[in-house]
Amino acid sequence: MTRTIDYGNLMHRAMRSLIQEVLKDIEANGLPGEHHFFITFDTHHPDVRIADWLMDRYPGEMTVVMQHWYENLEVSDEGFSVTLNFGDSPEPLYIPYDAIKTFVDPSVEFGLRFETQEEDEGEDDLEVAPEEPLDVDEAEETHKDADVVSLDSFRKT
Repeated sequence: MTRTIDYGNLMHRAMRSLIQEVLKDIEANGLPGEHHFFITFDTHHPDVRIADWLMDRYPGEMTVVMQHWYENLEVSDEGFSVTLNFGDSPEPLYIPYDAIKTFVDPSVEFGLRFETQEEDEGEDDLEVAPEEPLDVDEAEETHKDADVVSLDSFRKT
């Protein structure tokens, strides 16, 4: 068997490490300026911990927003926990980095998208998104007070 370098998995690890580093900074210093995050994750990942009612409402995947109100952010090597507000109901969440599908900061038009073999029959891929700038004004207007949103609503087609 020929040995090869698995660039796809190396990139996934590097990008998840980037997310961890960003969240560690937010844990220590809070969100600076207009920065905020849309984080989409796989709710079926075995290590995800969310309330049953959220699992029922979002079977498969869920997008959360870290912006104006969040608390108890704790970042570890495997994932992060945070309490977010869902319609005036604070709920604790635990999201492992391996469960993250997208991580977007529309304030600076930065995003990462992780694809798995389930979504694509080829090798694991990492796309650094957006290829085109996000329509940030439309996203923020549409989801001004939203706690949970779908990224599809502000992606350009």
